[in-house]
Amino acid sequence: MRKPSHVFDRDDDWDALVDFAADPQPRATLGVVSGRRRQGKTYLLSALAAELGGFYFEAAQGTEAESLRMLGAEVARRIGAPAPLSFADWYDALAAVFGIAGDSPTLVVIDEFPYLMKANPALPSLLQRAIDQHAQGGRTSLARVLICGSAMSVMGSLLAGTAPLRGRAGLELIIQPFDYRLAAQFWGVTDPKLAAMLHAVVGGTPAYRREFVRDDAPSGMADFDSWVERTVLNPRRPLFREARYLLAEETDVRDAALYNSVLAAIAAGNATRGGIANYLGRRAADISHPLTVLEDSRLIAREPDAFRDGRSQYLIAEPLIAFYQAVMRPEWRSLELGEAGRVWSDAKPRFESQVMGPHFEKLCREHAMLAGSELFGSPAGRVSAGTVADPDNRTQIQVDVVALAPSQPAQPKKLLALGEAKWGDVLDMRHLSRLRRARNLLAAKGFDTEDTVLIGYSGAGFDEQLRTEARSRHVRLVGVDEMYEPA
Repeated sequence: MRKPSHVFDRDDDWDALVDFAADPQPRATLGVVSGRRRQGKTYLLSALAAELGGFYFEAAQGTEAESLRMLGAEVARRIGAPAPLSFADWYDALAAVFGIAGDSPTLVVIDEFPYLMKANPALPSLLQRAIDQHAQGGRTSLARVLICGSAMSVMGSLLAGTAPLRGRAGLELIIQPFDYRLAAQFWGVTDPKLAAMLHAVVGGTPAYRREFVRDDAPSGMADFDSWVERTVLNPRRPLFREARYLLAEETDVRDAALYNSVLAAIAAGNATRGGIANYLGRRAADISHPLTVLEDSRLIAREPDAFRDGRSQYLIAEPLIAFYQAVMRPEWRSLELGEAGRVWSDAKPRFESQVMGPHFEKLCREHAMLAGSELFGSPAGRVSAGTVADPDNRTQIQVDVVALAPSQPAQPKKLLALGEAKWGDVLDMRHLSRLRRARNLLAAKGFDTEDTVLIGYSGAGFDEQLRTEARSRHVRLVGVDEMYEPA
């Protein structure tokens, strides 16, 4: 079935959902769809239900009795009943939902499932029992049930460990934000540098263009500052408070002040567990739970160091939160008073160092993963950052982009590439020398560096001497324009 033209991209997601809905198995099946808010899950699933003639129910925050009444009304409309159905409990309600399916596979979507779970935590167990009952002969439903939600910590726990629904789902789909190239297309931005700066503020979340700024996209680099002031720093636009709501909407967040401080620590450049704890004035053990919840909620990500086992750095996964912590939170009262121009003028250095710089490094790692075959001759197994100890100089070399080949048994780790990423600096021979030093140190540690490519990423350009060096097959320079070339 072809995807409707009004659904931008999401081709793989659409195909996976259609395949699930058309599953020919003669029994009920279950799928789980999740993703952070504003990614277009509801838009996608409602379009799917409309195309397939399926049943779609979107839950609301409310009591169990109210939710059952709302579901009863939707089921009645579906089957053409003269009055809303009355359900005594979820056992009756699920029986009716599964009964919607006739003698052919029928899509049934229950959106915002965590709202229903909050009112009745036993709902996953009841759903598991219904699935099992309708997988047996004599009481078979061909319902293709999709449950969906945005509370990532809740949705992630549905199929984990000893959860009731573990082993029952035939589909687990996470709707991701658009990658940086798709985001530029979605916003209609053709200037690569502007696209990178825009992505550092709003990322790849579709709703931030449509509903949150009413299709107001910056017209060019000269309009970027004005766009920031009239949209994300404008207290009359929904985008202004969105970063705060993203945290508040996570049901497992108990102490909002502590979680905000953890995010502020990461945004300020404290990427390790110890660094975050020191920033907060707490022991590392005290922040284990907040870090786990934020990671489960997909608001932060933990990236293992490429060279140091057991060491990781934490990154803010939602660009808008990083922007809020670095630019907006310190001046919140002034922004509420309408001083966006003054605040943004003062905050630009923080934006460059705390937001744009780290975000550009992340985009470069993403580019290395996407363009690995072109850059260094073969796809990467893993791309991350890494720290190389330099004992002779009593220092450490921070490498922004490390591409490793897929592991091979009994073979040394093959180092495909080492990269330096600088958004606001022109790269020169000093940067290349650091990468060469790191490569030599890693070779001495047993890494296979014979074909390692040294890559310079820059948003500001490269000096002539470095460009001359780039004629070597082991040196590559990648500007923002090249990063945004079609894959």
